[in-house]
Amino acid sequence: MTEFNFDDIRPFNEEEALNAIPRILDQPELKKILEYLFGEGQHIQLIEKGKAVKSVTEFQKNFMDVIVRKILDNTSDGISTSGFDLLLSGTPRLFIANHRDITLDSSILATLLVEKNLESCEFTWGDNLMVSPFVADFGRINRMIKVYREGKPREMLMNAQKLSAYIKKRVTEDGRSVWIAQRKGRTKDGNDKTDISVLKMISLSGKKDLLDNLLNLNITPISVSYEWEPCDSRKVKEIYISKEKDYVKEQDEDLQSIIGGILNPKGHIHLGLGSSINTTLKQIDPGLSGNEILEYCTQIIDIEIYKNYRLWPNNFLAYDLLYKSQQFSDYYSDETKKQLHKRMIRAVAEKVGDKSEAEKLFLQLYAQPLINKLKRNLPLDEPKAEQERAKS
Repeated sequence: MTEFNFDDIRPFNEEEALNAIPRILDQPELKKILEYLFGEGQHIQLIEKGKAVKSVTEFQKNFMDVIVRKILDNTSDGISTSGFDLLLSGTPRLFIANHRDITLDSSILATLLVEKNLESCEFTWGDNLMVSPFVADFGRINRMIKVYREGKPREMLMNAQKLSAYIKKRVTEDGRSVWIAQRKGRTKDGNDKTDISVLKMISLSGKKDLLDNLLNLNITPISVSYEWEPCDSRKVKEIYISKEKDYVKEQDEDLQSIIGGILNPKGHIHLGLGSSINTTLKQIDPGLSGNEILEYCTQIIDIEIYKNYRLWPNNFLAYDLLYKSQQFSDYYSDETKKQLHKRMIRAVAEKVGDKSEAEKLFLQLYAQPLINKLKRNLPLDEPKAEQERAKS
């Protein structure tokens, strides 16, 4: 079996992290962000507090948690959670999550783990997002694992094997949980669907059979749902253009999406942990082919993600508008209608051509999570509960 050197993809170790902290905190880009969030006096105090930490864990608690909480206080109406009691056992696992925002999905999970005094985990992050040495340092100190997105076929295979081996080692040998998105890139159309290539990658390592390899990773799905997608305008634009031609990102588009995800309003946010899929995996017919097992596994993950996805009043309204129905009129109010209309106008403002098509894409983004539940006969909350949640 190939032995890999993981130095180019792993997060900083403790010594490297402590050496990196001073240069990270002295970066002008970071100081501008902190001054914007906290004001001139407070941001200096926070930087000094960050320089005094003695470990990565302290850096997470005394610096990163403060920043993420400030961002959420400024741009959201609060976070709710479910399923975190499943983590009290401390058993390491591979989190496979739907992916709605470049940085916030994993940052919110990291913050919640810190605040609930639970074991932290590592997070995969595409190398295309490491747009500068500062961002690369910042990612590695926040336990980011680099994922190579481009390369020749042989390079991509070797990188996939290395990433698979690293994830396996961290979960099964080192007792550290790892977070990975269910697909390459964010969900643009609201349809959170696990890409089988992700499971093929994680199954590349291991000497035992495929089912044993998957069981050892203790795969646990996670659902994140934003009442208002922080980058819905950009997503609608990309899908709209992609219908007519290949979409080519602008030079700084990933950076702008990161900034938009941080600064734009999000409404309520829910993070729901599903159950480990091991119980269901053990019931799979071992006579199935490898691809059949992996395909079945994607379906199990998807069901858990849909089941634990929190629907908001605007999801029901978007469905009714998309299908010109009144089926879910008890789930939303006139205020929801005003908010959705205002958001849709902003989302389609940059589009050229068929405005009605852009509006349809916008409504699809918000209606799809409800569609996914309906297709699989998954339970919906009572209308009253949705109304009250919208006001909380």
